[in-house]
Amino acid sequence: MFEGFALETVDVGPGQLRVRHGGSGPALLLLHGHPRTHMTWGKVADLLSPDYTVVCPDLPGFGRSYQPADAPGSVNSAKRAKAHALVELMRQLGHESFFVVGHDRGSLTAFRMAMDHPVRVRKLVIADGIPVIEHLERADWTFARDWYHWFFFAQPEKPERAICADPLAWYDTLSPRLMGKEAYDDLLDVIHDPDVVHGMIEDYRAGLSIDHLHDREDRDSGRKVACPTLCLWSLRDDLEQIYGDPVAIWRNWADDVRGFGIESGHHVAEENPSALSQAIRTFLQAR
Repeated sequence: MFEGFALETVDVGPGQLRVRHGGSGPALLLLHGHPRTHMTWGKVADLLSPDYTVVCPDLPGFGRSYQPADAPGSVNSAKRAKAHALVELMRQLGHESFFVVGHDRGSLTAFRMAMDHPVRVRKLVIADGIPVIEHLERADWTFARDWYHWFFFAQPEKPERAICADPLAWYDTLSPRLMGKEAYDDLLDVIHDPDVVHGMIEDYRAGLSIDHLHDREDRDSGRKVACPTLCLWSLRDDLEQIYGDPVAIWRNWADDVRGFGIESGHHVAEENPSALSQAIRTFLQAR
Protein backbone atom coordinates (compact mmCIF):
# COMPACT_ATOMS: atom_id res chain seq x y z
CA MET A 1 0.00 0.00 0.00
CA PHE A 2 0.93 3.67 -0.50
CA GLU A 3 3.28 2.87 -3.36
CA GLY A 4 5.49 5.88 -4.06
CA PHE A 5 4.11 7.87 -1.10
CA ALA A 6 6.24 9.92 1.28
CA LEU A 7 5.86 9.52 5.04
CA GLU A 8 6.48 12.72 7.02
CA THR A 9 5.71 14.58 10.22
CA VAL A 10 4.57 18.18 9.75
CA ASP A 11 4.37 20.76 12.54
CA VAL A 12 1.01 22.55 12.31
CA GLY A 13 1.23 24.68 15.46
CA PRO A 14 -0.40 22.65 18.25
CA GLY A 15 1.92 19.76 17.36
CA GLN A 16 3.05 17.44 14.61
CA LEU A 17 0.85 15.43 12.27
CA ARG A 18 2.00 12.12 10.80
CA VAL A 19 1.06 12.10 7.13
CA ARG A 20 1.57 10.09 3.95
CA HIS A 21 1.15 11.83 0.64
CA GLY A 22 1.77 10.98 -2.98
CA GLY A 23 0.32 10.84 -6.46
CA SER A 24 -0.31 13.65 -8.92
CA GLY A 25 -3.16 15.95 -9.80
CA PRO A 26 -5.63 17.93 -7.67
CA ALA A 27 -5.20 17.58 -3.91
CA LEU A 28 -7.42 15.08 -2.08
CA LEU A 29 -7.41 14.86 1.73
CA LEU A 30 -8.59 11.55 3.27
CA LEU A 31 -9.61 11.54 6.96
CA HIS A 32 -9.99 8.24 8.82
CA GLY A 33 -12.33 7.19 11.61
CA HIS A 34 -12.14 5.49 15.01
CA PRO A 35 -9.95 3.71 16.03
CA ARG A 36 -8.03 3.73 12.75
CA THR A 37 -4.96 5.57 11.56
CA HIS A 38 -4.21 6.91 8.07
CA MET A 39 -3.21 3.36 7.14
CA THR A 40 -6.87 2.44 6.67
CA TRP A 41 -6.75 4.36 3.35
CA GLY A 42 -3.90 2.37 1.78
CA LYS A 43 -5.87 0.54 -0.90
CA VAL A 44 -8.00 3.60 -1.73
CA ALA A 45 -4.92 5.83 -1.91
CA ASP A 46 -3.25 3.53 -4.41
CA LEU A 47 -6.37 3.50 -6.60
CA LEU A 48 -6.75 7.29 -6.57
CA SER A 49 -3.12 8.44 -6.68
CA PRO A 50 -2.79 8.21 -10.50
CA ASP A 51 -5.36 11.05 -10.75
CA TYR A 52 -4.99 12.93 -7.45
CA THR A 53 -2.35 14.09 -5.02
CA VAL A 54 -3.60 12.05 -2.07
CA VAL A 55 -2.90 13.24 1.49
CA CYS A 56 -3.57 10.83 4.37
CA PRO A 57 -2.83 12.13 7.90
CA ASP A 58 -3.44 10.63 11.28
CA LEU A 59 -6.09 12.85 12.84
CA PRO A 60 -5.00 14.88 15.87
CA GLY A 61 -5.38 12.60 18.89
CA PHE A 62 -5.09 9.46 16.76
CA GLY A 63 -2.22 7.29 15.57
CA ARG A 64 1.14 9.05 15.79
CA SER A 65 -0.14 12.59 15.37
CA TYR A 66 -0.01 15.07 18.24
CA GLN A 67 -2.24 14.73 21.27
CA PRO A 68 -4.37 17.85 21.82
CA ALA A 69 -3.74 19.34 25.26
CA ASP A 70 -6.42 18.53 27.81
CA ALA A 71 -8.74 21.47 28.48
CA PRO A 72 -12.20 22.06 29.97
CA GLY A 73 -14.90 20.89 27.60
CA SER A 74 -12.31 19.05 25.48
CA VAL A 75 -12.08 22.20 23.37
CA ASN A 76 -8.68 21.29 21.93
CA SER A 77 -10.19 18.08 20.56
CA ALA A 78 -13.09 19.94 18.97
CA LYS A 79 -13.57 19.29 15.28
CA ARG A 80 -13.10 23.02 14.71
CA ALA A 81 -9.60 22.85 16.19
CA LYS A 82 -8.77 19.72 14.20
CA ALA A 83 -10.08 21.23 10.98
CA HIS A 84 -7.87 24.28 11.49
CA ALA A 85 -4.80 22.06 12.03
CA LEU A 86 -5.53 20.08 8.88
CA VAL A 87 -6.03 23.18 6.77
CA GLU A 88 -2.59 24.28 7.97
CA LEU A 89 -1.19 20.86 7.02
CA MET A 90 -2.52 21.22 3.49
CA ARG A 91 -1.17 24.77 3.23
CA GLN A 92 2.29 23.60 4.24
CA LEU A 93 2.12 20.84 1.64
CA GLY A 94 1.32 23.49 -0.98
CA HIS A 95 -2.45 22.97 -1.32
CA GLU A 96 -4.51 26.14 -0.85
CA SER A 97 -7.71 24.36 -1.91
CA PHE A 98 -8.53 20.67 -2.05
CA PHE A 99 -11.15 17.91 -1.98
CA VAL A 100 -11.95 16.27 1.37
CA VAL A 101 -13.21 12.78 2.19
CA GLY A 102 -14.04 11.87 5.79
CA HIS A 103 -15.12 8.53 7.21
CA ASP A 104 -16.79 7.95 10.60
CA ARG A 105 -15.16 10.36 13.11
CA GLY A 106 -13.14 11.79 10.26
CA SER A 107 -16.39 12.80 8.58
CA LEU A 108 -17.11 15.15 11.50
CA THR A 109 -13.80 16.96 11.01
CA ALA A 110 -14.32 17.01 7.23
CA PHE A 111 -17.77 18.56 7.70
CA ARG A 112 -16.41 21.17 10.11
CA MET A 113 -13.61 21.97 7.66
CA ALA A 114 -16.15 22.58 4.88
CA MET A 115 -18.24 24.79 7.17
CA ASP A 116 -15.40 26.84 8.63
CA HIS A 117 -13.09 27.01 5.59
CA PRO A 118 -15.38 27.19 2.55
CA VAL A 119 -12.76 28.76 0.29
CA ARG A 120 -10.45 25.81 0.92
CA VAL A 121 -12.80 22.86 0.39
CA ARG A 122 -13.75 22.32 -3.24
CA LYS A 123 -15.94 19.26 -2.74
CA LEU A 124 -16.89 17.23 0.35
CA VAL A 125 -17.40 13.46 0.63
CA ILE A 126 -18.94 12.08 3.83
CA ALA A 127 -18.83 8.32 4.45
CA ASP A 128 -20.82 6.79 7.32
CA GLY A 129 -21.49 10.04 9.13
CA ILE A 130 -23.96 12.80 9.93
CA PRO A 131 -23.43 15.96 12.02
CA VAL A 132 -23.08 15.38 15.76
CA ILE A 133 -26.19 17.37 16.59
CA GLU A 134 -28.23 15.16 14.26
CA HIS A 135 -26.98 12.08 16.12
CA LEU A 136 -27.88 13.53 19.49
CA GLU A 137 -31.28 14.97 18.62
CA ARG A 138 -32.32 11.73 16.92
CA ALA A 139 -30.96 9.45 19.67
CA ASP A 140 -33.49 6.91 20.93
CA TRP A 141 -33.32 3.52 22.64
CA THR A 142 -31.93 1.94 19.46
CA PHE A 143 -29.06 4.42 19.40
CA ALA A 144 -28.46 3.87 23.13
CA ARG A 145 -28.41 0.10 22.62
CA ASP A 146 -26.18 -0.03 19.55
CA TRP A 147 -24.04 3.11 19.94
CA TYR A 148 -23.81 3.14 23.74
CA HIS A 149 -20.06 3.81 23.50
CA TRP A 150 -20.78 7.46 22.63
CA PHE A 151 -22.12 8.04 26.13
CA PHE A 152 -19.63 5.76 27.86
CA PHE A 153 -16.74 7.59 26.17
CA ALA A 154 -18.13 10.89 27.45
CA GLN A 155 -17.45 9.82 31.05
CA PRO A 156 -14.18 10.80 32.77
CA GLU A 157 -11.38 8.24 33.12
CA LYS A 158 -13.42 5.03 33.00
CA PRO A 159 -13.30 4.51 29.20
CA GLU A 160 -9.50 4.74 29.14
CA ARG A 161 -9.22 2.30 32.04
CA ALA A 162 -11.55 -0.19 30.36
CA ILE A 163 -9.79 -0.07 26.98
CA CYS A 164 -6.23 -0.04 28.29
CA ALA A 165 -6.92 -3.06 30.49
CA ASP A 166 -7.24 -5.19 27.32
CA PRO A 167 -7.19 -3.24 24.03
CA LEU A 168 -7.70 -6.29 21.85
CA ALA A 169 -10.74 -7.34 23.87
CA TRP A 170 -12.27 -3.89 23.34
CA TYR A 171 -11.33 -3.64 19.66
CA ASP A 172 -12.22 -7.25 18.98
CA THR A 173 -13.14 -6.94 15.29
CA LEU A 174 -9.68 -5.97 14.01
CA SER A 175 -8.72 -8.16 11.09
CA PRO A 176 -5.23 -8.35 9.55
CA ARG A 177 -6.84 -10.13 6.61
CA LEU A 178 -9.06 -7.15 5.80
CA MET A 179 -6.70 -4.38 6.87
CA GLY A 180 -3.43 -5.79 5.59
CA LYS A 181 -0.58 -6.70 7.92
CA GLU A 182 1.12 -3.30 7.84
CA ALA A 183 -2.05 -1.41 8.74
CA TYR A 184 -2.96 -3.98 11.38
CA ASP A 185 0.46 -3.81 13.03
CA ASP A 186 0.32 -0.01 13.00
CA LEU A 187 -3.07 0.00 14.71
CA LEU A 188 -2.03 -2.70 17.17
CA ASP A 189 0.82 -0.46 18.26
CA VAL A 190 -1.26 2.67 18.86
CA ILE A 191 -4.20 1.06 20.69
CA HIS A 192 -1.71 -0.18 23.30
CA ASP A 193 -0.55 3.40 23.89
CA PRO A 194 -2.56 4.99 26.77
CA ASP A 195 -1.94 8.50 25.40
CA VAL A 196 -3.48 7.59 22.04
CA VAL A 197 -6.42 5.87 23.69
CA HIS A 198 -7.03 9.04 25.70
CA GLY A 199 -6.80 11.20 22.57
CA MET A 200 -9.32 9.04 20.72
CA ILE A 201 -11.76 9.19 23.64
CA GLU A 202 -11.37 12.96 23.87
CA ASP A 203 -12.63 13.12 20.28
CA TYR A 204 -15.95 11.70 21.54
CA ARG A 205 -16.00 13.90 24.64
CA ALA A 206 -15.64 16.95 22.42
CA GLY A 207 -18.61 15.77 20.40
CA LEU A 208 -20.88 15.83 23.44
CA SER A 209 -19.43 18.99 24.97
CA ILE A 210 -18.67 21.48 22.18
CA ASP A 211 -19.01 20.08 18.65
CA HIS A 212 -22.80 19.94 18.85
CA LEU A 213 -22.84 23.59 19.97
CA HIS A 214 -20.90 24.58 16.86
CA ASP A 215 -23.42 22.65 14.76
CA ARG A 216 -26.31 24.40 16.50
CA GLU A 217 -24.76 27.85 15.91
CA ASP A 218 -24.44 27.07 12.20
CA ARG A 219 -28.01 25.82 11.96
CA ASP A 220 -29.43 28.77 13.88
CA SER A 221 -27.59 31.21 11.59
CA GLY A 222 -28.62 29.37 8.43
CA ARG A 223 -25.06 28.45 7.43
CA LYS A 224 -24.65 25.44 5.16
CA VAL A 225 -21.86 23.64 3.35
CA ALA A 226 -21.08 25.77 0.31
CA CYS A 227 -19.51 23.09 -1.89
CA PRO A 228 -21.02 20.06 -3.65
CA THR A 229 -21.40 17.20 -1.16
CA LEU A 230 -21.55 13.43 -1.57
CA CYS A 231 -23.00 11.29 1.22
CA LEU A 232 -22.08 7.60 1.23
CA TRP A 233 -22.99 4.88 3.70
CA SER A 234 -22.18 1.21 4.21
CA LEU A 235 -25.18 -1.01 3.53
CA ARG A 236 -24.06 -3.64 6.03
CA ASP A 237 -23.62 -1.04 8.76
CA ASP A 238 -26.48 0.54 10.73
CA LEU A 239 -26.46 4.26 9.88
CA GLU A 240 -29.42 3.99 7.52
CA GLN A 241 -31.26 1.55 9.79
CA ILE A 242 -31.09 3.92 12.77
CA TYR A 243 -31.59 7.28 11.04
CA GLY A 244 -33.34 6.59 7.76
CA ASP A 245 -32.16 8.21 4.51
CA PRO A 246 -28.79 9.91 5.23
CA VAL A 247 -29.16 12.09 2.13
CA ALA A 248 -32.36 13.58 3.55
CA ILE A 249 -30.48 14.49 6.73
CA TRP A 250 -27.61 16.07 4.81
CA ARG A 251 -30.03 18.23 2.82
CA ASN A 252 -30.47 20.17 6.07
CA TRP A 253 -26.77 21.03 5.91
CA ALA A 254 -25.88 21.35 2.22
CA ASP A 255 -27.81 22.67 -0.77
CA ASP A 256 -25.97 20.53 -3.34
CA VAL A 257 -25.97 16.99 -1.96
CA ARG A 258 -26.39 13.53 -3.39
CA GLY A 259 -25.57 10.04 -2.15
CA PHE A 260 -26.05 6.29 -2.09
CA GLY A 261 -25.11 3.17 -0.16
CA ILE A 262 -22.11 0.94 -0.82
CA GLU A 263 -22.07 -2.81 -0.27
CA SER A 264 -19.77 -3.03 2.74
CA GLY A 265 -19.47 -3.25 6.48
CA HIS A 266 -18.45 -0.18 8.48
CA HIS A 267 -14.79 0.01 7.45
CA VAL A 268 -15.53 0.56 3.78
CA ALA A 269 -12.01 1.71 2.79
CA GLU A 270 -10.75 -1.73 3.79
CA GLU A 271 -13.77 -3.85 2.85
CA ASN A 272 -14.70 -2.38 -0.53
CA PRO A 273 -11.95 0.02 -1.64
CA SER A 274 -12.82 -0.37 -5.32
CA ALA A 275 -16.43 0.77 -4.95
CA LEU A 276 -15.45 3.59 -2.60
CA SER A 277 -12.68 4.82 -4.89
CA GLN A 278 -14.97 4.74 -7.91
CA ALA A 279 -17.67 6.69 -6.05
CA ILE A 280 -15.14 9.32 -5.02
CA ARG A 281 -13.60 9.62 -8.50
CA THR A 282 -16.98 9.88 -10.25
CA PHE A 283 -18.14 12.62 -7.87
CA LEU A 284 -14.93 14.64 -8.03
CA GLN A 285 -14.84 14.53 -11.81
CA ALA A 286 -18.49 15.54 -12.24
CA ARG A 287 -19.15 19.14 -13.26
